[in-house]
Amino acid sequence: MDLRLPDMSGIDAMMAIQAQYPDARIIIMTTFEGDGPVQHALQAGARSYILKNMPPREIADVIRQVHAGSKCVPAEIAATMAEHLGDEKLTDREVDVLRQTAGGNRNRDIADTLFIAEETVKAHMKHIMEKLGASDRTHAVTIAARRGIIQL
Repeated sequence: MDLRLPDMSGIDAMMAIQAQYPDARIIIMTTFEGDGPVQHALQAGARSYILKNMPPREIADVIRQVHAGSKCVPAEIAATMAEHLGDEKLTDREVDVLRQTAGGNRNRDIADTLFIAEETVKAHMKHIMEKLGASDRTHAVTIAARRGIIQL
C-alpha cells in the first residue's frame, strides 16, 4: 500500500481494509523516508514500512516475513525512526500552525484561520522550534518537511 492514493490516504485505506479484514497484513511501500510517516503507518497497523528504492531482495524478504506473521522494519527505516525516538512529539495544534506557516502565512493570519489568539500562535511557534531544534520558522518548516511531519 502506498501512502498517497488518488481518492484517500494509504493509511485511511489500510485502516478501512483492516476494519473489514482484521487479519490483513499490510506493508506500506512508498518513497517517503521521514520518521513521521513511518511512525504513523506502524501505529495505524502496518506490518512493515519499506521504500520503493530498496533492493528487490530486501523487499522480497520483508514480504516473506510479514506473510509468515511477523512485523518487520528494515534496518534503514529503523535507524531513521531511532534518530527521533526520544523527541517530544508535536501536538496536533502545533502541526496545524506549522502547516499554516509553511503556506507563507503570518502569525495574525494563522490566528484568524485557526480561531486562536496571535500570542497563542507565537507560543506554539516557540514550542515547535524547541521540539524540532530549529533556529527560526523557516528552519522549523524545513525540518518538519524532511521528517515527513508536514507535506509541502
